[in-house]
Amino acid sequence: MSKYILWTFFAIVFISCTDKEEKTLPTVTNITELVYSSVTVQPDSLYQVYASVHGILDKNFVEEGDIVQKGTPLLQIINSNPKLHSDNAKLSLELAQKNYNGSAAILSSIEEEIKSATLKMINDSIHYCRQKNLWSQQIGSKTEYDTKKLTYELSVNSLSLLKNKYNRTKDELSTQLQQAKNNYKTSVITTKDFTINSKITGKVYGLYKNPGEIVNTLEPIAAVGNATVFVIEMLVDEVDIVKIKENQKTIITLDAYNKEVFTAKVNKIYPKKDERNQTFIVEALFDKSPKVLYPGLSGEANIIIDQKKEVLTIPKEYLIDNTKVKTEKGTVEIAVGLQSMDTVEILSGITKDTWIYKPKH
Repeated sequence: MSKYILWTFFAIVFISCTDKEEKTLPTVTNITELVYSSVTVQPDSLYQVYASVHGILDKNFVEEGDIVQKGTPLLQIINSNPKLHSDNAKLSLELAQKNYNGSAAILSSIEEEIKSATLKMINDSIHYCRQKNLWSQQIGSKTEYDTKKLTYELSVNSLSLLKNKYNRTKDELSTQLQQAKNNYKTSVITTKDFTINSKITGKVYGLYKNPGEIVNTLEPIAAVGNATVFVIEMLVDEVDIVKIKENQKTIITLDAYNKEVFTAKVNKIYPKKDERNQTFIVEALFDKSPKVLYPGLSGEANIIIDQKKEVLTIPKEYLIDNTKVKTEKGTVEIAVGLQSMDTVEILSGITKDTWIYKPKH
């Protein structure tokens, strides 16, 4: 009799405990699978401005917030060495130009020598021909004939040497002139490097140096980006990145607009993973931008991966190991489909009439 009472007590306790377990029935509803991401808003085409030379910042031509055109001077850096080099290169170029085609050109003196040598050669030729004719008539001496002939031949050789000297000197001066031009162009380019211009039409978002401070090539000195178009930078976990595709709809909330919801579309997926936080950068563009945006505004995003209507769903908290649920008949295997933040689609394993129990953790 006591054994019967004991078993009855345990049965009542078990039924009582079972009745206290949380249970629910699957529901037929719409489901949306989302990928969550943190958000940072940045101007499109934002870039950090670097100097290509070392020096001291002489002047900021613009202020933060200014609208600039492509090519607008932003900053001026000073350094005396490039200016001196440019001045010296200019002097060398002027000297090379004078030597090549100026009033005191080296070639001019050689040309005068050639003219004199030509006249002498003509004169010697006349004397030689006259003496040759006389000698052919047995007039005069052989010595006079040989002397006139030698003098003429020396004149011809001298003229030829002067012409060769002229051509050689002209080539050398031409080369020196071209080298001087190249050196001057290089020095001018180097000097221009000390004036930093905007690469795009946009807005100045940052100036990081004040006049008088040292500038180098390793630290940014300004930031310029698009004045009207902003992009949404999202950090997506590596386990979700394969689900992301271009043109997927995205729901955006910004801390600065805490009561408003904005929509956007995925525009670009960067293929390189950030090893520090195991995420990928995904860009989206607003369908309709907020009226006022600033670089660095933060918020949250939910990228819509897929949507289904009228499907069987259960709360995520009722899942066991992501593929099982506890029923009145024990633990059963199920197949799941889409997953939202708090619900999951059931493809098979249970029906809408199957009571499921919340597992104890």
